[in-house]
Amino acid sequence: MPTADDSPAGSRGSTAITDGVRVTVVPKYLPSHSDPAHDRFIFNYHVTIANESAAPVRLRSRQWIITDGEGNRHEVNGMGVIGQFPLLAAQEHFEYSSFCPLPTSWGTMEGSYLMEREDGVAFEVPIARFYLVSPHQ
Repeated sequence: MPTADDSPAGSRGSTAITDGVRVTVVPKYLPSHSDPAHDRFIFNYHVTIANESAAPVRLRSRQWIITDGEGNRHEVNGMGVIGQFPLLAAQEHFEYSSFCPLPTSWGTMEGSYLMEREDGVAFEVPIARFYLVSPHQ
């Protein structure tokens, strides 16, 4: 069962743990890449995937659900992350950063990773909702 802290307070990030895999996301608004006058808001998000279990796991695919401030929902599915399929040994972690453009000054992201153990058993690791918030509210 996942546990999550998806409160909009503080960093507006999230942490969830499922089957020994912890996913932490820290978002950040990028004012230098955004153009609020033209409804273009760019956010960076930094992800840390930590294998806290005793067995290696490999990330196979990802699914993101992006919702803008008007409730419009967009789904993104793909293999790996940033072109990689990281294999995490016990107690190892993998970090990467990506970005998300929005037409509104705020929105949310959430999703899941499909992970696979050495024995070929796949399992889903939810990514708890996190908040993309600009100062232009």
